[in-house]
Amino acid sequence: MAHTQERAEGAGPFTTRLTRHLATGATSVWESRCARKRGTLTIRRTGATAAVQYADEEALRRLRLLNTVVATAFTTGATLFVLGAALSQFTAADPLQAATVYFVGGLFFNAGAYASLLQTVNAPRRGADAGTLETPRWRWWSYEPLHLDWLTTFVLFVGTLEFGINLLDSFLQGLTVQQANRLIWAPDVIGCLLFLTSGHLALAEVSHGPLRVRPQDLGWWIAAVNQLGSALFMVAAIADFTNPRTGTLVNVGITNWGTLTGAACFVVGGVLQYFERPGSPTRTTGDAA
Repeated sequence: MAHTQERAEGAGPFTTRLTRHLATGATSVWESRCARKRGTLTIRRTGATAAVQYADEEALRRLRLLNTVVATAFTTGATLFVLGAALSQFTAADPLQAATVYFVGGLFFNAGAYASLLQTVNAPRRGADAGTLETPRWRWWSYEPLHLDWLTTFVLFVGTLEFGINLLDSFLQGLTVQQANRLIWAPDVIGCLLFLTSGHLALAEVSHGPLRVRPQDLGWWIAAVNQLGSALFMVAAIADFTNPRTGTLVNVGITNWGTLTGAACFVVGGVLQYFERPGSPTRTTGDAA
């Protein structure tokens, strides 16, 4: 099934949507998020309703499993962050108790981010005939910095590892102000910056270019809600800076509330990912033609 012409769309050097007009008169529309999250591409024929083309069952089985891991890990991890922030804000609990809850939640974030990367690495690829999806061999890792979906999930994974440093160092006792800012606050801010970068790339992926609002696209809602959570995490991180002159935090209340509300956003994003399940049709790609 040869193709006669194609149109690539995306952000910067990255292609996130490829429209190909096939010799048969049909048009195939491949979108990176739809392929990696749902295992689908769209086939349009003149005078007919657009049809969804699915990857084979092996690819869908992989994606369903990874999607469940991603959604469960982020929902659980974010819920634990909500609990940790609530313990800090509303109770007189030992700080180590909240730190423990945060640390366990961070492990779930690590697992969810790595599963997201695996979902990208093992996503169905465009077939040679442009009207099908092909299943690659299983891989635990790849290096594909020129693919926006890979870059998005990789940056997210690195961000969770940076948060892990912050959460682990929070168990250290007897730190000076300078040590606390260097070992706890700095990794927190770097992790937030990586989360914001990943979220921006995710929004660019679903926007296929300049950022825009796409209320009919579930993938856009997931990326947008998570990006809001990342922004709130950044507000919390900034407020968690220890003033070297006074030895006190900028604002404990903002730190706790920023973490709580940001984590709540990730809970919503995690739950929404259950509905972006592989094998389910995406919204109509009416703007892709």
